[in-house]
Amino acid sequence: MTGTPEDDDVGDVIPFRQGEGQGDQPDPRPAAKETVPEAEVIPLPAAPRKRAVRKVGLLSAGLLAGALALGGGAIAVLKPYLSPDDFDGPGSGAVTVRIAPGSSAQAIGAALAEAGVVASSGSFVNVTEDRAVSDRLRPGHYRLRKGMAAGAALDLMLSPAARIVRRVTLPEGMRVAEVLARLSKQAGLSLQALKGVDKALVGLPEYANGLEGFLFPATYEIEPGDTAVDVLAAMAERFAAAARHVGLEDLAPQVKLSPLQVVTLASLIQAEGGTDADYPKISRVIYNRLARDMPLEIDSTVLYAQNRRTLKVTERDTKVSSPYNTYRRKGLPPGPIANPGEKALMAALNPAEGDWRWFVTTDPAHRITKFTSKESEFVRYREELNKNLGTS
Repeated sequence: MTGTPEDDDVGDVIPFRQGEGQGDQPDPRPAAKETVPEAEVIPLPAAPRKRAVRKVGLLSAGLLAGALALGGGAIAVLKPYLSPDDFDGPGSGAVTVRIAPGSSAQAIGAALAEAGVVASSGSFVNVTEDRAVSDRLRPGHYRLRKGMAAGAALDLMLSPAARIVRRVTLPEGMRVAEVLARLSKQAGLSLQALKGVDKALVGLPEYANGLEGFLFPATYEIEPGDTAVDVLAAMAERFAAAARHVGLEDLAPQVKLSPLQVVTLASLIQAEGGTDADYPKISRVIYNRLARDMPLEIDSTVLYAQNRRTLKVTERDTKVSSPYNTYRRKGLPPGPIANPGEKALMAALNPAEGDWRWFVTTDPAHRITKFTSKESEFVRYREELNKNLGTS
């Protein structure tokens, strides 16, 4: 039974396998394809354009008729309603404006006018309605300029370059320590604050025994002002959505596992699997070994116990004293060893049909994994792996 190696860079998650010999060796295989969904962004509600335009037209006509009847003084009073003030040109300087979630075009215009970006809320509303782009405006922080024409301000707000946001992609199979380190580095969050988050505030499932396994791999958009709790809570919420999608809690009893055990098994699959097609087969190997009361002997559990990422696992490594060492302890480890993606969760609940009890990634560079029910073939596959690694 072999694992899938990953290199020491938390940015690239690379499977690892057991091999012979001493020392660490970087995984020669290309990084697994990161199939991470984009963080959800709730669009602002679209403005009812046709009705609004009709009302504005009727109101303007009525105001104009009244103004003509009353004279020039009334026209001066009503001018802002008929033709809202607007700046000319692209503006100058720099100003940051925060648009709250759910803001209407009117509210956004008011925020821009208050910051001196546009001359009036009405000018921004008009150009937004004329272009019918209200539904494309998103909440967040924007870097704009003062004294902008409403149309120029709208153009900039629709440009990704104006939005102040940090996007952090977390691939499948990263451990919590690696996730926190990447968030700290790429999102500018304090590592100490991330490590010190009260787990009760994150919104973990009741069956979770910690963060490991429940910080869902995805791409997250982190806004200025977002706290460590905010970010981890968003990741736990994304896990909950994936768990509902695969029916984790409903299907766990059907495979005779608790929800936590399903996530734990999925984390083993994620750490071991080289390709998506291998996941259900790896799942079946684990189920078959559990059914026969055989130790799982999964290298990635040994490496997790040692907090290491390496291609080679020696006989000495397999003797480490830890409840996560599946060479010495039968059954699943006490909790997840990484953060699995949705495909690994699905494989944990839906193993393939087969009598395999061993698997070996014989060609790590090309992620070729072979499965067998015969120990003699397993030994031969291990020799093939060692030859490819240059350790035979």
